[in-house]
Amino acid sequence: MAKPKRYSGEELHARLIFAVGIILAVVFAVCVFGFVYALMFVTQPVSTQSPNDAAFIDLLKTLTVFLTGSLGGLVMSNGMKGKKKETTEGQNEES
Repeated sequence: MAKPKRYSGEELHARLIFAVGIILAVVFAVCVFGFVYALMFVTQPVSTQSPNDAAFIDLLKTLTVFLTGSLGGLVMSNGMKGKKKETTEGQNEES
């Protein structure tokens, strides 16, 4: 039986970032779906919004803003690492 391939630290880090990104994206999609569902398909009183619905929507807003920032930070931090490494290698080759 062949031994499974051992991944390098960089490959493991890339897989971890990918898994975290997928999980955050799925949670973000579920929150957005819940937000849209709460606004469109739940019957609201004509004059005012029920307090429970208002609290639920406020919670979804906060969670969605947090997840948007987390996903943006995750994408940006990994993109910046790749750019810095490429730039450093390019400068070393020219010198």
